[in-house]
Amino acid sequence: MQKINIYKIFPSGIFAMIIVLFIFTCSAAPQQTNYKSFYPGQIWLDTNGKPINAHGGGILYYDSVYYWFGEHKIAGPAGNKAMVGVHVYSSSDLFNWEDMGIALPISDDSTNDIAKGCVLERPKVIYNKMTGKFIMWFHLELKSQGYASARTCVAVSDSPAGPYKYLYSFRPDAGEWPINVTEEDKIAAKDNYLERDFEGGQMSRDMTLYVDSDGEAYHIYTSEENRTTHISQLTSDYLKPGGKYMRVFINRNMEAPAVFKHDDKYYYIGSGTTGWDPNAARSASAPSIWGPWKELGNPCVGDDSALTFHSQSTFILKVPGKENAYIFMADRWKPQNPIDGRYIWLPIQFNDGKLVIEWKDEWDLGWFDGLK
Repeated sequence: MQKINIYKIFPSGIFAMIIVLFIFTCSAAPQQTNYKSFYPGQIWLDTNGKPINAHGGGILYYDSVYYWFGEHKIAGPAGNKAMVGVHVYSSSDLFNWEDMGIALPISDDSTNDIAKGCVLERPKVIYNKMTGKFIMWFHLELKSQGYASARTCVAVSDSPAGPYKYLYSFRPDAGEWPINVTEEDKIAAKDNYLERDFEGGQMSRDMTLYVDSDGEAYHIYTSEENRTTHISQLTSDYLKPGGKYMRVFINRNMEAPAVFKHDDKYYYIGSGTTGWDPNAARSASAPSIWGPWKELGNPCVGDDSALTFHSQSTFILKVPGKENAYIFMADRWKPQNPIDGRYIWLPIQFNDGKLVIEWKDEWDLGWFDGLK
């Protein structure tokens, strides 16, 4: 067979362009801006034809519109730090997302807590019916301090898409003991992080927010050097800790919390602590937000379930108007090029009180119609 030298057919520059376009087309399929299905792990384009840039995010549903908030990433390792801010998109169907811009920009003032180059992670927004305000919380690491700061931040807006005004950052629940504290917990010891951080406030890293059906809101965060999870009730305006919190999953090293309620039972999905590398998801349930929490194991099943399909949980979305319809939202982190991180959205099934998440290359909301 005669060998054809394609470099003679195409000039080198044109050939390189063809290869790049071919690779991009294969990895980004389907190339479209009018979606009718979810394609987990594929590049997801907004209505302008650009990849959605909302990592580690969460969904706010307000006035029949979905708002997707997430970390805006840039290319290269520098994208692991906040160089732009919190991005927001809006949608009426969960498939097609309009770019609404930067809801909360980082600051060019190097003395500001959210200065350019800080670490801003897992932004979540909830609506306060009493005040009419939209409240954003996120995990913050101050610039040039690695992950030593372990703070939480609060910002507020009069409209769902923003702009949001940064208020303050702090370590939560300072000077308060958890409701399930023991006398041993209060004794100073080398590895007693709860006692160590009592006065200055507890460490707060990976986090989420949850608003219950009675309007009470909770800040769920990884604390005590990532060893233990805290559930903290917020004040009625959702702007600060309310002084009541408890420790759960003590010494279980769990992060990436996502919490929801189904049939009056509370559920938790999270992960182990292996940095950017994926691990097996973890789940738990409880009759009350205050527990007792019972671990249920890895909800993922099938190929790559031991690595949560190469992703990590970030949020659970209850689909309005559909019974038993919950979407597991997760991220595929790519620390060498964070802007290329992909989104994994999959339906949740309930089986004898446990959660089941199966991989699907493509699916739509009609999947829930067959559930009882």
